[in-house]
Amino acid sequence: MTAVFWSGVGLVLATTLLGGTGQSSDDAHAPQAPAAVSASPSDPAAGGPTAGETATRRLPRSEPTRLLIPAIDVDAPFTDLDLNGKGQLEAPPPHNTNLVGWYAKGVSPGEPGTSIIAGHVDTTTSPAVFARLGELEKGDRFRVLRADGSKATFVVDETESFDKDDFPDDRVYADTPDAQVRLITCAGEYDRDARDYTENLVVFAHLV
Repeated sequence: MTAVFWSGVGLVLATTLLGGTGQSSDDAHAPQAPAAVSASPSDPAAGGPTAGETATRRLPRSEPTRLLIPAIDVDAPFTDLDLNGKGQLEAPPPHNTNLVGWYAKGVSPGEPGTSIIAGHVDTTTSPAVFARLGELEKGDRFRVLRADGSKATFVVDETESFDKDDFPDDRVYADTPDAQVRLITCAGEYDRDARDYTENLVVFAHLV
């Protein structure tokens, strides 16, 4: 999967959801599309549930409407994200500090597979919705409210930052047999010359 960049998030999505790294000219950071790479949910390297943990719960497809992460005071609506002409995931509106986006042509949160949710870490004027994403720890829970009235609860498996030049596409975007989510934003130092952060922060989580 390739990576797209916006201020506060790194996501690029190709139809296969696997790729390299791209960059926009407006401080954007976005993840790339995950390729269809199978990963066992019990494989720690895939960011899934640990061995001995049963992850069989799954929900039908339904658009997410709101993301609730009590541990870091996130209560934000969703917007649909698509790919631009370069196969990069478009960023949420740059000046809305309390908005998250999901790759609407991919897996919805709660469906079997890897769902991608991205948000800005900051804007040109203030911190944004994922400013505290790095504070999440293993075992923390968050919920996604869905258009069908259901609530998908996820538990954090791990939180890790990756250099944008060495982003582990397979690990982050690999297809999974169980329902998983990746929360992604920007991290590291801000390179003013490149108008880009040096890292992407990824929260790996699974449905419970």
